[in-house]
Amino acid sequence: MSTRRLDSSQLAGPGRILVAVYAVLAVAATGRSVFQIIDRFGEAPIAFSLSALAAVVYIVATLALALRWTTIAWVTIGFEFVGVLVIGTVSVLAPGLLGLDSVDPFGREATVWSAYGAGYLCIPLVLPVIGLFYLWRGRRVTAAESAAVESAP
Repeated sequence: MSTRRLDSSQLAGPGRILVAVYAVLAVAATGRSVFQIIDRFGEAPIAFSLSALAAVVYIVATLALALRWTTIAWVTIGFEFVGVLVIGTVSVLAPGLLGLDSVDPFGREATVWSAYGAGYLCIPLVLPVIGLFYLWRGRRVTAAESAAVESAP
């Protein structure tokens, strides 16, 4: 992974939309986790702590994309993808491990990543795929541009 930054042309159009969606999800996840922790932490402390972790991941991913910290973006978005897959699977197959009474994505104990983010229209499942593709595409374009510059007379 490179420590280089994405250039400004890569943050235009789709990049700005991606940052905006991450920012909205960061606000939503933060609000949900803070409320759950303040209001009912004792009901499902593991699940609500994981919601708070998801909020932090979304905040860092938003900053990394907006500020073009490519390596940090790769790490946080990769972690997000693994997190939603693992937590989503555990919440569906064995919700009790997370302290959840049910799999209901809109339930009182649901978290951002439970049931693969179904309570958020599965955006938590799809967003990291888009984010990783965006980062990979940016890396490919930069490599191609570098090769073109090096081969120029």
